[in-house]
Amino acid sequence: MQSDISLNHITPMAAISIAISVGVAFLLHWLAYWLATRLARRVGLNPVILPAIYHPTRWIVVLMALAAGIQPLTFSPRVEALWSIGSKMLFVLLVGWLVFAAMRALRILLERRSDITVEDNLKARRQHTRIRILYRVAQFIIGFLILSLMLIMIPGVRTVGVTLMASAGLAGLAVGAAAQPALKNLIAGIQMALSEPIRLDDVVIVEGEWGRVEDIKLTYVVVRIWDDRRLIVPVSYFLEKPFQNWTTSTSDLLGTVFLYVDPSADVERIRARFIEAVKANSRWDRRVAILQVTDHRADALELRGLLSARNAGIAFDLRCEVREAMMTFLRTEMPEALVRSRQRVEAGEGFTRPSVAAG
Repeated sequence: MQSDISLNHITPMAAISIAISVGVAFLLHWLAYWLATRLARRVGLNPVILPAIYHPTRWIVVLMALAAGIQPLTFSPRVEALWSIGSKMLFVLLVGWLVFAAMRALRILLERRSDITVEDNLKARRQHTRIRILYRVAQFIIGFLILSLMLIMIPGVRTVGVTLMASAGLAGLAVGAAAQPALKNLIAGIQMALSEPIRLDDVVIVEGEWGRVEDIKLTYVVVRIWDDRRLIVPVSYFLEKPFQNWTTSTSDLLGTVFLYVDPSADVERIRARFIEAVKANSRWDRRVAILQVTDHRADALELRGLLSARNAGIAFDLRCEVREAMMTFLRTEMPEALVRSRQRVEAGEGFTRPSVAAG
């Protein structure tokens, strides 16, 4: 016959029963994990998900074993109520932990299939960007649901949890002015995952700064500038304001080198030397190498050289090296082509003839 007991008066047999239940749960969980790991390796599957869910599943099994172990016991109404609420909240929390761990492992598994370090990584960057944005949006939604479910388990605040669950679809109307920017950036993040104005490792110019997209968070984007500073930009910025993306469809890029020479310079000779300098450089991708006269002023000709490279970083180095080679060529072999200042003084202008004394 069961007797009404409290936590301070659990019989030795009841304590032993609970301990045995928990110990058996640990053992069964370890055995199931060991078998699942061996099976995954035997069939050639990547076991990245199993280590991620090891701890949350272990504590879920332990909680279920603990609930089964104390089932035969009868506690006071107050203890029963505390255990009922606490165990349900803990179960929801552990399930949330399990979902987050599985999502994280799945994200890692998907990202490993797309190597972002290769030269032509456009497809990989597109997949990484979508995975990361959708992963963070899912984190927010699941965290919101877990919080709501935990509040529902507490009778005193159950109405708050129900209200949160019921108003989830109308959150944009319910939030105050302080929460509107966060919601705006959250929605912008979902739009960005679908429209892809930027992707991870894209080369962009934002607010006059040249850099690469280092990370895309739920509400903001981290841009690593060329001098290793970080520019933090709201996600909504990339949907509302114009910016430059140098790697939208491909990482290939055209670079420019401007030269200013004397109007009487031999352009054909300079053009031949420019093309030779570009072709001799290992950074050139063998697509474009051309030099044209793009402007004519009274004191100089503007020559624009176009050259191509595999990505923005290589194009920048290529431009610098070719520009340096051309300036060395002009200085050493064609000094007459360098821009010179000209002044013309007409006879009788700018000076007075000296007078000759008589006698």
